[in-house]
Amino acid sequence: MEPPVAARSESPQPDSSIAVTTPRSLGAGGAEHVEDLLRRTAFPAPGTPVNCAVSGGADSLALVVLAVSAGCVATAIHVDHGLRTGSASEADAVRDAATRFGAQFESRTARVDPGGDLEARARRARYDALPAGVLTGHTMDDQAETVLLNMIRGTGLHGIGAMRPSARKPLLAIRRAETAALCVALGLEPLVDPSNTDPTFRRNRVRHEVLPLLSDVAERDVVPILARTAALARGATDHLDELAMGIDPTDAGGLADSPPVLAALAIRTWLRAVAPDLHPPDAATIARVRRVAAGGAVATDVGGGWEVRRHAGRLLLRQV
Repeated sequence: MEPPVAARSESPQPDSSIAVTTPRSLGAGGAEHVEDLLRRTAFPAPGTPVNCAVSGGADSLALVVLAVSAGCVATAIHVDHGLRTGSASEADAVRDAATRFGAQFESRTARVDPGGDLEARARRARYDALPAGVLTGHTMDDQAETVLLNMIRGTGLHGIGAMRPSARKPLLAIRRAETAALCVALGLEPLVDPSNTDPTFRRNRVRHEVLPLLSDVAERDVVPILARTAALARGATDHLDELAMGIDPTDAGGLADSPPVLAALAIRTWLRAVAPDLHPPDAATIARVRRVAAGGAVATDVGGGWEVRRHAGRLLLRQV
């Protein structure tokens, strides 16, 4: 869960007045596609150095093309996990695309050990290999998938809010089909990652089975609906987070008397601030802490070798 920030906005928003830098390599047709898409992106100001995570797929290729066209000083960074034969050569394709459109290029490697939950571990390894603040090519379709995946896991409002629009995710108002169309217009051949169709990964089943079925049942495209739901949830949680900032989570009496939803937010924020490596507490953990605050228990385990204990009317978080 993200820590509460008072009066957070959804900025930067897509800017309909953004200036378009048109590399000659775009061509007339490509320039028209770029100009239309840029109006719905959220890149930082022209001249800003940015690092772009570029796998070679359509979304990430569109990301680097649009970053350059928005006037950013872009570097395309490719990470090779070494998980499949020939993956190292994919860096050459990314380098060629980056060079063509005026971006710098870097190639990095990330080790992923054998074991379960390969998708999550590969993602962590990739982000560990990338620099802080890297831009990613997440689209509105990714946003819709994230909403559904979080709901399947049993999330609350913060999870329904999914990815917060920012300059780090400048394509969240763009559809995946539009990034593919841009690549066609520019004569780019996106790399195809076979893992993106592997049904053993839950996100792929949501992408290829659940979302099409929901759209069929709804008789309309549900991706924009889910993205709008995420935006509404973020608006609600921003307000709740601001209210929760007025609660001292170490004041047992005050916490016990606070509305449950605000008390839960205050507890989560407190636990993550004091113990940042602690796994985000679930509803059962929050309920146990509130029971300690109300005097129903002296202490409770909150995971990761930490406990919350009541003493002299205060709650203490300590390692055990």
